[in-house]
Amino acid sequence: MFNLVVLTGRLTADPELKTTQSGISVTSFSIAVDRRYRAGEERQTDFINVVAWRQQAEFVAKYFKKGNMIGIEGSIQTRKYTDKNGNNRTAFEVVANNVQFVESKRDSAPSAVEDNAPAASFSNAGANDFADLGDIADDDLPF
Repeated sequence: MFNLVVLTGRLTADPELKTTQSGISVTSFSIAVDRRYRAGEERQTDFINVVAWRQQAEFVAKYFKKGNMIGIEGSIQTRKYTDKNGNNRTAFEVVANNVQFVESKRDSAPSAVEDNAPAASFSNAGANDFADLGDIADDDLPF
């Protein structure tokens, strides 16, 4: 039998690191995963619950925030519980065995430039501000 899940999605909230009574680190979080769709179809998203333990939990809590893209490899686990109204319920979640960055830090970081800040401009230089390269051969160029 085989139980393997590979997902990429965006965190729906900041993960919160918790510790069990026996001192084991754990975090539970949810990721939004887009389903495949064809042109003209409405995009659909699934919200998948994930739990990470020990070093994986510490890694997620330290480096990931709401909206970050995350890659997860793990397995599906079911838990049975009784809700506050006495109804038997089953929860499905992914237990993360491996967690990875999917986007670069630059892609996930908010822009440091405010929308109303003027764009950098290099148009202040005049034609006389540049040296003439003359007859430099292509072999002399550093690139």
